[in-house]
This record gives sequence, structure tokens and C-alpha cells, in this order.
Amino acid sequence: MDCRIADEYRDTHAGQVAGEILRKCVHCGFCTATCPTYQLLGDELDGPRGRIYLIKQVLEGQPVTEKTRLHLDRCLTCRSCESTCPSGVDYGHLLDIGRQLVEDKLKRPLSEALPRALLKAVLPEPALFGPAVALGRALKPLLPSRLADKLPPASAEAKPWPAKGKHSRRMLALAGCVQPALAPNINAATARVLDRLGIELFEEKKAGCCGAVRHHLNDQAAARADMRRNIDAWWPHVEAGVEAIVVTASGCGVQVRDYGHLLADDADYAEKAARVSALCRDPSEVVAAEGGRLRALLAPAERGKLAFQSPCTLQHGLKIRGVAENLLVAAGYVLTPVADGHLCCGSAGTYSVLQPELSQRLRANKLAALSAGGPALIATANIGCLTHLQAGATTPVRHWIELIDEALE
Repeated sequence: MDCRIADEYRDTHAGQVAGEILRKCVHCGFCTATCPTYQLLGDELDGPRGRIYLIKQVLEGQPVTEKTRLHLDRCLTCRSCESTCPSGVDYGHLLDIGRQLVEDKLKRPLSEALPRALLKAVLPEPALFGPAVALGRALKPLLPSRLADKLPPASAEAKPWPAKGKHSRRMLALAGCVQPALAPNINAATARVLDRLGIELFEEKKAGCCGAVRHHLNDQAAARADMRRNIDAWWPHVEAGVEAIVVTASGCGVQVRDYGHLLADDADYAEKAARVSALCRDPSEVVAAEGGRLRALLAPAERGKLAFQSPCTLQHGLKIRGVAENLLVAAGYVLTPVADGHLCCGSAGTYSVLQPELSQRLRANKLAALSAGGPALIATANIGCLTHLQAGATTPVRHWIELIDEALE
């Protein structure tokens, strides 16, 4: 695709990256077949190809309009189109650039700006988010449905972490920002599983939000500050030889694995960011690498039917497919088929709050597909998907690593 980038963008890092991405696109339209919003709305501008044209127009200096922002806002950033694209178009990075340019050019009305400001201020800060969740649960009947929908019942206290200092192999874990308040047992379960495999998992308290919340709300300066803080917090452990940085929420995993790209133009952090990205691991990768040892620890058992919802961030972002599913089968679960498993559940970070109508339609479709085989459980790999699905499901929704932990008890 030819793009004559306007003078104001031509020599910028964003303009150069966008130009390289656009040149790969042959506007074939294969991407529309796997785009959730195009399937729901049937509008070319609500599919990847249409959005690419909108971003191209902005880069060429054409006026930015409310219509441009509307169609870019409606994108889930699920990246299913990237898995489909025969030309390898890096749509996710192009969308990040396009959204930021639109945000800089077009001021949002207060009705849109205020909820985004609140989300950026509260979600990435555990000291604010934790108490907000507790208050929200107490006042849940009074909350708007799109907020109440995001508050699952209080979960049981996390089981204890294993004792430290038992193993020579050590890995870092990202605590994250919302997961400790919503599902505190996920990282603890991961630590217990890895402990059985001879690996110590630990968190660095100075680290915080991975940066994804602010990044996808178009506050890229604040997101980059989040990333730099994490790199600084982790760096002593990286230099000491930590084996990996384990991220149990696949949405955060995509962000951390992208640090090298997002800070490539930062002279002080580019090299460190690339190294951190290279160390990032989803827990399924770590556990699968110890598959023989795991299977020896798993007692033969029939654990019933289970439907696995593979988050977009896992299958399209991290490009990890079938790994967690195979581990669950090894643990004794019978996986039921899930139609259109490549499609998004509608969570997509803050999307379910900012685009509730589209999000709930996608969730209804996903839950219908997940429940078709009559499973006793639904498993997933991302805290956003877990809370979003559980709010509409009659079947319990769990993180898959918790099920492996229980199978090892």
C-alpha cells in the first residue's frame, strides 16, 4: 500500500514505523473474515482493512474526524487479523500509532474523557484499585451495570506461596495491577506448580502495572513511564541471572514482550527493554518445558469436561496455541470443542467498560460456544477474560494454572 506520509510525521519514529507497516498491506481483505467487530457490524470501517485506510489518511495529513476516532475506538486490538494476514502486517502496532495521532489531534468530549481518565488513574494503581474493588462490591447493587459487571464475588484467600530458597532455578513474576485484588490465587498457584518442578517464583514489589492500561487508552507517555519503572525494578534480578519473567495474565504478557519495540527509540532503555522482552514467559511455556516432570507428578484421574477459552492475547498476541490445552488434558480433563475459538470474548482490557454493547454481544457469542459441549468448568489464561466471562456465565471460570495446581495436590 502506497502512503505519502505528511511532513509532520515523515521523520518521526512513529511515522517511519507506520510507513514500513503500511507498505506490507496489499488490501486483500482476508483480515475481515476473522475480525469480531466486522462480523457484528458489517461495516468496512469496523474491520482491519478499513481502519488501516483511516490511519493512512491521518498519516497523509487529512483532517481527523469523530468518525475516524469512532471506528478506531471500536477495535478490540484482538489481533486476530494478524494471525490471518498473509502479508504479515503488524496491525497492532499500526493501530497504536493511529490512535495516538488521533488522540493528539482531536479533543474528546468530557463524557468520553472523564471515564478514560478515571480508568488510567485507578486501574494501574493497586493501592487505589484494591480499595475501589472492596467498595464496589459493597455498593454493587447501586453501580451502573457496565461497572457492576466487572466485579466478581470476592474469591477465597490465596493459598500460601512455597518457602523460598529451596531451588537454584529462580524466576520473577509480575504481580500486576488488577489481578491481586480480583484473583489473588493465580500467582500463588503458579508459584506452587513451579515449586513442584524445582523452580522458585518470586515477585518484585517495586514493579507495578505493565503499562498496557495506559498504553491502550492512548496515554503512551505514562505507559512508557510504567515500563521504565518495571525495568528498573527488575534489572538487578536480570543482572543476577534470573531465568525468566513469568507473566500469568496473557494481556500483560503481550505488553511486557513488546517492551523492546515500544522503547526502541529510548537510548537509555532500548537495550534493557529488549532483554526484558526476551525473558518474558507465559506460564504455559515454562510448565510445558518441564512436561515430562509434570506428568510424573500428576496422578491419573478423570476430572470431567472443560472448555478452554484461549485469550486473544495468548493465541494472537503471544502466538501460543494448544499448550495450556495439552497440559489440562495431561491433568485428566476432557476438553470440549469450542466453535470460533479464534474470536474475542469482548473483554479486551477496558473495552468492556467503554464499549459495553459490543462487548456484551461478543461475550454472549463466546459463552454460547463455550457451553455447547456441556463442560463443568471453563478455563482461560487472562484475568480480564476470566472476570468478563464469569459475569455472564453459569459455569465456573478459572485460570488454567489453578487447575494444574489442584491436580498436583
